[in-house]
Amino acid sequence: MEIFINGVKKSLESNLTVYKLVKDLGYENKRVAIELNNEIISRSDYQNKLIVEGDQIEIIKAVGGG
Repeated sequence: MEIFINGVKKSLESNLTVYKLVKDLGYENKRVAIELNNEIISRSDYQNKLIVEGDQIEIIKAVGGG
């Protein structure tokens, strides 16, 4: 299936959850926010939320500093 991650078209396997995507991209233990089709997804919903063809995902990384 084809989806968009941070505006870039990607071809990925079907039946992919937000959790699996986050893990596959190396963000599993990082502080990130996931937006799926303009809706922030709660971390507790990552394992239940399926990604489907054409979804638009934004991954926002937390940055510390001051």
